[in-house]
Amino acid sequence: MQEVEGQHPYITGRASLSDPSFNLRRLRVFASLTDAELSSLGECDQMEVPADGTIFTPERPIRGYCILLEGEVVADREEHDGSVTRIGVGQAGDCFGEVILLSGKPKSVRVYALTPCRLLRIGEEQFWQMMACCPTVRREVLADSAKRQYSYQAEALHREKLISLGTLAAGLMHELHNPGSAARRASSQLRENILRLQELSLHFCDQPVNERQLACMRDLQQEAIVHARCSAMSSMEQMDAEDMMTDWLERAGVQNASRIAPRLVSMGLKTEELECTRQAFSQDRLSDALNWLESLVSSIALVDVVEQSVARMSELVMAVKKFAYDDRCSLRRVDMHDNIQSTLTILGHKLRQRGIEVVRHFDATDSGIQTGGVALSQVWTNLLDNAIDASADGGIIEVRTWNDPDAFCVGIVDHGTGIPEEVRPHIFEPFFTTKPVGKGTGLGLEIAHRIVTQNFKGTLSFDSKPGRTEFQVRLPRSTS
Repeated sequence: MQEVEGQHPYITGRASLSDPSFNLRRLRVFASLTDAELSSLGECDQMEVPADGTIFTPERPIRGYCILLEGEVVADREEHDGSVTRIGVGQAGDCFGEVILLSGKPKSVRVYALTPCRLLRIGEEQFWQMMACCPTVRREVLADSAKRQYSYQAEALHREKLISLGTLAAGLMHELHNPGSAARRASSQLRENILRLQELSLHFCDQPVNERQLACMRDLQQEAIVHARCSAMSSMEQMDAEDMMTDWLERAGVQNASRIAPRLVSMGLKTEELECTRQAFSQDRLSDALNWLESLVSSIALVDVVEQSVARMSELVMAVKKFAYDDRCSLRRVDMHDNIQSTLTILGHKLRQRGIEVVRHFDATDSGIQTGGVALSQVWTNLLDNAIDASADGGIIEVRTWNDPDAFCVGIVDHGTGIPEEVRPHIFEPFFTTKPVGKGTGLGLEIAHRIVTQNFKGTLSFDSKPGRTEFQVRLPRSTS
């Protein structure tokens, strides 16, 4: 059916709302109306919608209040990333459309029939007349609107949390993968070293070493362990030192010369310090002595790698734990610097991926607040994520804190292109975004604003000009 301008394609005619065949008083919204009140509502549009028929779309939002007499309808919202979210299912007896009329804003929602449907549609002007003249209807309509708005916001918040968790999970997988892989490689090499040490120790047991040999090996071991973390050399110096060490070892008849030379150089040992071994050991035992020395000190270095890798993983796990602890609602003291640092740790992968440096200007005075508010880490995540997106590769993000009387303040600064004038009035509106499709939900700033103002009784504001945008969060010292 072709749509006539101003008329819905599935409108079949007009009828009085007091028509007995509609039996509107069986519906909760109209249950308390008298016959006279029902008659005073006037006429409405009748609609017959086939299965899969569209009742309204974001391009042509409904401008009326719909009463579903028969059938089943569904409401889907298209997200900024192209996905579709099911936000509601309507059964016979349900009413809908009041949210758009009451808010005055079209929603990005498509409503269509799952089964053949019969509906009544009260026009916009008639809807406002009904709201003014029928207090009981007004109360029910407003209750439905509040319930839908709450459900809508809860679903939007849940979706934004899932998106944030997805971003953080991807970063954490990368962050944990690096130290995990390093620890695994070090453990594998450590196993090989232990087997080599065992084999070499058995060789020494066959021909016990004398006092001179023990003294030489003891001195070299002490020297190597003390200088295990010697100062780094330039690439050219390193190559020259390794070549000299390899030549010396090969002339001395040491097995695995090219393999152990880099490790002996990294220990800080020089060829002249190894001369004692050539004098103390016969040629057939010199190789075992130097390979044993390299394996021992190499094992110590590998243990350091494992220790550092595990410490890095523990740091990440602790950051996630603090992030999760932030959702506890009991009154507690929160160290703001620690809270911000945990978020920066979790976002570290994304920052390094873009080559962005974070410069901290933290106030040295007390950074704690007493609060029962929750989800503060999500504020930092959303603000920092926006700052990363606004920054050029290799750019700088500044995080500064300062104290006002009775409040702790945080500023997050990026040096991007700034926020255009025409965008600024809408910056905290839900689903408003200037990012490309699939890059933003339009919920981050709205949720951050809601958490700061409602959960913590604070303020979130911004100041922007080309080359510098700062979002400022002001949190009362106590929200108990």
